[in-house]
This record gives sequence, C-alpha cells and structure tokens, in this order.
Amino acid sequence: MSNDPRVLPAMTRRDLVLAAGGGVLATLVAGLFPLPASADPNDVKKWLSTVASGTPTPGKITIGAPDIAENGNVVPITLSVDSPMTEQSYVKSIAIAADGNPLPGVAIVDLSPANGKAEVQFRMRLAKTQTVTAVALMNDNSLWSAAKTIKVTIGGCGG
Repeated sequence: MSNDPRVLPAMTRRDLVLAAGGGVLATLVAGLFPLPASADPNDVKKWLSTVASGTPTPGKITIGAPDIAENGNVVPITLSVDSPMTEQSYVKSIAIAADGNPLPGVAIVDLSPANGKAEVQFRMRLAKTQTVTAVALMNDNSLWSAAKTIKVTIGGCGG
C-alpha cells in the first residue's frame, strides 16, 4: 500500500457492486418520498432577492400564459420584456419563480443585445394553481417585475 496521498486505495469488485447497489437502493427509496410543494410567496420573494438585489418595479414584462391550464404538465409560458436590446439599453437577465413548486426558483435566463429581442418561451410543469413571477434585470441595474396566477385543472375539470 502506498503512502502517496494521490494514489487511491484499490477497490474490489465486491466493493463496487455494494456501492452501486446502495446507490440504486437510495434512488428508489428517495423516489417513494417526493418533496411536497412547499414554496409560498415569501419563499419566492426571498429567492428573487438573492438573484436580483433591489426592489423591482411592476411593468415592462409581459407574461403570456393561459389563465386556465388543462394539463399542468406542459404549460406554455412566454416572457417578453419591453426593451430595445441595444448596447445602450438591454435586458441582462430574467429570473422566473413559482410559488407552488418545491423550490421557488424555476430558471434564470441571461440575455445580451445580441439576442435582438427580449423574449423567452418555455414549458413549465405546474402541479396546482400557482403564481408565476418574473423579474428582469436591465443593464442599468433597474429591476422590473410581473406576476400571473395560472389555474391548473385536472383534465379540464375543477381546480
């Protein structure tokens, strides 16, 4: 056995099989206990304050999403920000959060004048009715925000 700290100890085939089996078992057990949807509006505010310091002003962002989503697994969302996207005035990033997810942060999208248009389209999974919030950080460090509540129905009924 070497005393050199750069040399890892030898692993036997039995050790490898036990480690792999333990990993598979841990994955299966974790799948039995999914995280509850525990984020709330305060969690959203806290997460957004960590990614964009300051108080956002409502406006400049449009959230295009259905008022009622019949299938919460694939809700189409379009975020557009009123910006000329020039070297003098552009959107640096857009942070997206939802108050019904296990974790409030959904995504952060970085933009530049090379994008030409401050618009992002994506699909999001919403397990229940919740509010989607977007905050845009401009190149002058101003913050703009918008929020939209999306009602999720199961198979188009109730909700």
